Amino acid sequence: MGKIKIIKTEQDYQEALKLAEKLIGHDPDPDSTEGEQLSLLSTLIQDYEARAFPEALPSPIEAIKFRMDQAGLKPTDLIPCLGSRSRVSEILSGKRQLTIDMIRSLSEGLGIPAKVLIKQPELDEESEYQNWDNHLVAEMEVRGYFGSASLKKSNKVELLKNFFSLVGSPEPMVVMLRKSNYRSAPLTNKRALSAWAVRVLKKSQKVKITKKFKDGSIDLKFLQELVKLSQKENSPIGAREYLKKYGIILVIEPHFSKTYLDGATILINKDNPVIGLTLRYDRLDNFWFTLLHELAHIALHYKSGINLFYDEIEGIKTINLDEKEKEADALAEEAILPSAKWEISPARLIPSSMAANSLANELGVHVALIAGQIRHKGNKYIYLNKIVTEAKVRNYFLNEKWNK
Repeated sequence: MGKIKIIKTEQDYQEALKLAEKLIGHDPDPDSTEGEQLSLLSTLIQDYEARAFPEALPSPIEAIKFRMDQAGLKPTDLIPCLGSRSRVSEILSGKRQLTIDMIRSLSEGLGIPAKVLIKQPELDEESEYQNWDNHLVAEMEVRGYFGSASLKKSNKVELLKNFFSLVGSPEPMVVMLRKSNYRSAPLTNKRALSAWAVRVLKKSQKVKITKKFKDGSIDLKFLQELVKLSQKENSPIGAREYLKKYGIILVIEPHFSKTYLDGATILINKDNPVIGLTLRYDRLDNFWFTLLHELAHIALHYKSGINLFYDEIEGIKTINLDEKEKEADALAEEAILPSAKWEISPARLIPSSMAANSLANELGVHVALIAGQIRHKGNKYIYLNKIVTEAKVRNYFLNEKWNK
């Protein structure tokens, strides 16, 4: 696609995705030419997807329960909308259908769109799987998600049913996505996110671990000691083994072609939190910052009630982040390069390799991490590029199928 144009065909769509991923990788300023191109391209892609792959609305009962959870409401709080305690019970259990008056009352009282409340019940689980994008399912097969099974021997529905058997169906993951802290690109395919998260959980179940995580064991001092492992030759492997001693499982799983995630924190099993990293960027500084960011979520938000944190570290403007993401960023940055050191460092004024090496030696961390922080803090991404790009990380995980 030489120029941005209306997406009419599948080929146009695939070319637009590649161009969007390229632009996202440049992390353009929203007001720049590239930033405006990305915004326009995102709109065109979303418009095509809305026409080609219409996203299913939640069921009326699911929407009501989700809104109750958001607002901290009890079933008795719905009596003014539904009429009586017994009627509320019948509606929430699915024994009674909503009337027009109930729909109007719930829409006005709880702010649930009427189009959601009037939706007919889902036909069956098979219909949900049948609506999955064939390209996504094919990519899952190539990546080994279905084991020895394949699309040649089994149909799409059977493969997805077996894959999601860990959680029963993709619906629990979809619900958790709605309750997650979601820091990612607007083009991310949520079904791909669900598949990726289940894959990470399946991998985590194969990890032998006896230690249970203790809330409060992770703090700034812990992170500062951990990041010193970055100096070692096999630091990614060392970090994974180190975290197991504290009851935390680190899983590497490459991102899907329609997702832009760097990492995620999964707190479904409180005894053993799971961190998934995609290594979307083959850089040591990205590995370490993303890992520290996810660990910061565990340190700060373990009891927040959120079980899933999805994060794109690069390509998201910090001005758009919510407080939890800002807190995790701040703790991760402080672990690598303390603000007190940064304020008095010559690297703050002169982003040279000599200054970066000096600061890295003083702090006891790999120079690529310091170079990454210098580039980020000073918004000076044209500097220290060689130091950052030469420190690779995927070579420690050769069993993964990396995108070429």
